[in-house]
Amino acid sequence: MVNLKGVNLYLVGMMGAGKSTTGRVLAKEMGYGFIDTDDLITQVAGQTISDIFAQSGEDHFRQLESQVLAEVAAHTKLVVATGGGIVLGAKNWSYLRHGLVVWLDGTPDHLWQRLKNDPSRPLLQVPNPEKVLADLLTQRRPLYRQADVHILLKADQSVEAVQKLVLQEIAKVIRAEPTPPTS
Repeated sequence: MVNLKGVNLYLVGMMGAGKSTTGRVLAKEMGYGFIDTDDLITQVAGQTISDIFAQSGEDHFRQLESQVLAEVAAHTKLVVATGGGIVLGAKNWSYLRHGLVVWLDGTPDHLWQRLKNDPSRPLLQVPNPEKVLADLLTQRRPLYRQADVHILLKADQSVEAVQKLVLQEIAKVIRAEPTPPTS
């Protein structure tokens, strides 16, 4: 079992990568609480993410996202599923860096297969959503690469298999960190 000593685990990656589903399973396995930042945003705003985008725009949504992340980062022992665009804000990385960041990475085709029938994704309510998804991934990939752990998802992988892989990769990162000298 991986011991993060109370440090939060942040899941980043594109919409459709399975951050919320994987996060719930990881939290249970680790004895941590689970938070989905998108769920918190809808609670704080009192409206759906699609409605926030439609009525107030993406910039307003990103401000809410940063506020929610700042509040979440003040807590410990959490697995946090973040929105796909949370990596866009430099300020957000200051909060993410207080924990361990795991990038759940799917291919554009894999992500599209999971998202093509989901009307709740405002950024994909456009004439060519598959191209938009691929473009967003291309734009965000350099930011996602800043994560501590990179998990390349396979189309037929179970949630349990992803969870085990995440825990294995976290253990490698924790062991790789040098131990401070004792005085």
